[in-house]
Amino acid sequence: MIAFDMQTTRIAIVIGIVIAMLWYERKNLSPGGVIVPGLVALFVVTKPMVIIFTLLVAVATHLLVWKLSNYVILFGRRRFAALMLISFGIAWMVELFTNTMVGMDIQWQVIGFIIPGLIANEMQKQGTFRTLYTFATISTITLLILFVLIGWNW
Repeated sequence: MIAFDMQTTRIAIVIGIVIAMLWYERKNLSPGGVIVPGLVALFVVTKPMVIIFTLLVAVATHLLVWKLSNYVILFGRRRFAALMLISFGIAWMVELFTNTMVGMDIQWQVIGFIIPGLIANEMQKQGTFRTLYTFATISTITLLILFVLIGWNW
Protein backbone atom coordinates (compact mmCIF):
# COMPACT_ATOMS: atom_id res chain seq x y z
CA MET A 1 0.00 0.00 0.00
CA ILE A 2 1.15 3.51 -0.69
CA ALA A 3 2.04 5.59 2.35
CA PHE A 4 0.52 9.06 2.36
CA ASP A 5 1.22 11.80 4.83
CA MET A 6 -1.45 11.33 7.52
CA GLN A 7 -2.38 15.01 7.57
CA THR A 8 -2.86 15.07 3.77
CA THR A 9 -4.95 11.92 3.94
CA ARG A 10 -7.21 13.38 6.61
CA ILE A 11 -7.63 16.64 4.73
CA ALA A 12 -8.42 14.79 1.48
CA ILE A 13 -11.04 12.58 3.14
CA VAL A 14 -12.72 15.51 4.91
CA ILE A 15 -12.85 17.55 1.69
CA GLY A 16 -14.25 14.54 -0.17
CA ILE A 17 -16.94 13.97 2.46
CA VAL A 18 -18.01 17.63 2.43
CA ILE A 19 -18.14 17.83 -1.39
CA ALA A 20 -19.92 14.45 -1.66
CA MET A 21 -22.56 15.48 0.88
CA LEU A 22 -23.12 18.87 -0.77
CA TRP A 23 -23.43 17.15 -4.17
CA TYR A 24 -25.84 14.58 -2.74
CA GLU A 25 -28.01 17.29 -1.19
CA ARG A 26 -28.14 19.15 -4.51
CA LYS A 27 -28.29 16.31 -7.08
CA ASN A 28 -29.28 13.26 -4.99
CA LEU A 29 -26.34 11.31 -6.46
CA SER A 30 -23.48 9.58 -4.66
CA PRO A 31 -19.94 8.91 -5.91
CA GLY A 32 -19.91 5.44 -4.37
CA GLY A 33 -19.50 6.34 -0.73
CA VAL A 34 -18.48 9.54 0.96
CA ILE A 35 -14.86 8.51 1.58
CA VAL A 36 -14.25 7.55 -2.04
CA PRO A 37 -13.49 11.01 -3.55
CA GLY A 38 -10.83 11.82 -0.95
CA LEU A 39 -9.03 8.53 -1.45
CA VAL A 40 -9.28 8.83 -5.23
CA ALA A 41 -7.78 12.33 -5.07
CA LEU A 42 -4.76 10.90 -3.26
CA PHE A 43 -4.25 8.14 -5.82
CA VAL A 44 -4.66 10.42 -8.85
CA VAL A 45 -1.38 12.06 -7.94
CA THR A 46 0.60 8.95 -7.03
CA LYS A 47 -0.83 5.90 -8.85
CA PRO A 48 -3.59 6.71 -11.37
CA MET A 49 -3.72 3.11 -12.65
CA VAL A 50 -5.02 2.04 -9.25
CA ILE A 51 -8.12 4.17 -9.87
CA ILE A 52 -8.74 2.55 -13.26
CA PHE A 53 -8.32 -0.90 -11.77
CA THR A 54 -10.67 -0.02 -8.90
CA LEU A 55 -13.33 1.09 -11.37
CA LEU A 56 -12.89 -2.08 -13.46
CA VAL A 57 -13.39 -4.23 -10.37
CA ALA A 58 -16.45 -2.16 -9.42
CA VAL A 59 -18.02 -2.55 -12.88
CA ALA A 60 -17.24 -6.29 -12.96
CA THR A 61 -18.79 -6.67 -9.51
CA HIS A 62 -21.88 -4.72 -10.57
CA LEU A 63 -22.35 -6.91 -13.65
CA LEU A 64 -21.79 -10.17 -11.77
CA VAL A 65 -24.30 -9.30 -9.05
CA TRP A 66 -26.77 -8.09 -11.67
CA LYS A 67 -26.50 -11.48 -13.43
CA LEU A 68 -26.53 -13.38 -10.13
CA SER A 69 -29.78 -11.67 -9.17
CA ASN A 70 -31.49 -13.67 -11.96
CA TYR A 71 -30.83 -16.83 -9.94
CA VAL A 72 -30.78 -15.68 -6.31
CA ILE A 73 -33.04 -13.24 -4.48
CA LEU A 74 -30.78 -10.27 -3.78
CA PHE A 75 -32.05 -7.06 -2.24
CA GLY A 76 -31.14 -4.84 0.69
CA ARG A 77 -28.45 -6.23 2.95
CA ARG A 78 -28.14 -9.46 0.97
CA ARG A 79 -27.35 -7.53 -2.18
CA PHE A 80 -24.89 -5.29 -0.33
CA ALA A 81 -23.17 -8.31 1.22
CA ALA A 82 -22.98 -10.01 -2.18
CA LEU A 83 -21.50 -6.85 -3.73
CA MET A 84 -18.89 -6.51 -1.01
CA LEU A 85 -17.88 -10.18 -1.02
CA ILE A 86 -17.70 -10.46 -4.80
CA SER A 87 -15.78 -7.19 -5.03
CA PHE A 88 -13.35 -8.37 -2.37
CA GLY A 89 -12.94 -11.73 -4.10
CA ILE A 90 -12.32 -10.24 -7.55
CA ALA A 91 -9.82 -7.70 -6.25
CA TRP A 92 -8.01 -10.27 -4.16
CA MET A 93 -7.79 -12.87 -6.93
CA VAL A 94 -6.62 -10.42 -9.55
CA GLU A 95 -4.08 -8.90 -7.17
CA LEU A 96 -2.73 -12.35 -6.30
CA PHE A 97 -2.55 -13.29 -9.97
CA THR A 98 -0.91 -10.10 -11.20
CA ASN A 99 1.54 -9.70 -8.32
CA THR A 100 2.48 -13.29 -7.61
CA MET A 101 2.15 -15.28 -10.81
CA VAL A 102 2.80 -12.65 -13.44
CA GLY A 103 5.10 -10.48 -11.34
CA MET A 104 3.49 -7.19 -12.33
CA ASP A 105 4.13 -3.90 -10.57
CA ILE A 106 2.30 -3.24 -7.30
CA GLN A 107 0.23 -0.51 -8.96
CA TRP A 108 -2.16 -3.22 -10.15
CA GLN A 109 -4.21 -3.11 -7.00
CA VAL A 110 -7.44 -1.48 -5.90
CA ILE A 111 -7.99 1.33 -3.41
CA GLY A 112 -8.66 -0.90 -0.44
CA PHE A 113 -10.85 -3.95 -0.87
CA ILE A 114 -14.02 -2.16 0.22
CA ILE A 115 -14.07 0.81 -2.18
CA PRO A 116 -14.96 -1.14 -5.37
CA GLY A 117 -17.89 -2.73 -3.54
CA LEU A 118 -19.14 0.67 -2.39
CA ILE A 119 -18.93 1.99 -5.96
CA ALA A 120 -20.70 -1.11 -7.31
CA ASN A 121 -23.42 -0.68 -4.69
CA GLU A 122 -24.13 2.83 -5.96
CA MET A 123 -24.12 1.53 -9.55
CA GLN A 124 -26.87 -0.88 -8.52
CA LYS A 125 -28.89 1.91 -6.90
CA GLN A 126 -28.51 4.88 -9.24
CA GLY A 127 -27.09 3.42 -12.46
CA THR A 128 -23.59 3.00 -13.84
CA PHE A 129 -23.34 6.25 -15.81
CA ARG A 130 -24.69 8.43 -13.01
CA THR A 131 -22.33 6.85 -10.50
CA LEU A 132 -19.26 7.18 -12.73
CA TYR A 133 -20.18 10.75 -13.66
CA THR A 134 -20.61 11.69 -10.00
CA PHE A 135 -17.46 9.78 -9.04
CA ALA A 136 -15.37 11.67 -11.62
CA THR A 137 -16.87 15.07 -10.88
CA ILE A 138 -16.59 14.95 -7.09
CA SER A 139 -13.12 13.38 -7.16
CA THR A 140 -11.90 16.12 -9.50
CA ILE A 141 -13.37 18.89 -7.34
CA THR A 142 -11.80 17.28 -4.26
CA LEU A 143 -8.43 17.06 -6.00
CA LEU A 144 -8.54 20.71 -7.09
CA ILE A 145 -9.43 21.91 -3.59
CA LEU A 146 -6.68 19.71 -2.16
CA PHE A 147 -4.14 21.23 -4.55
CA VAL A 148 -5.22 24.73 -3.57
CA LEU A 149 -4.91 23.96 0.16
CA ILE A 150 -1.75 21.86 0.09
CA GLY A 151 0.01 23.04 -3.04
CA TRP A 152 0.86 21.68 -6.45
CA ASN A 153 4.22 20.23 -5.34
CA TRP A 154 2.73 17.66 -3.03
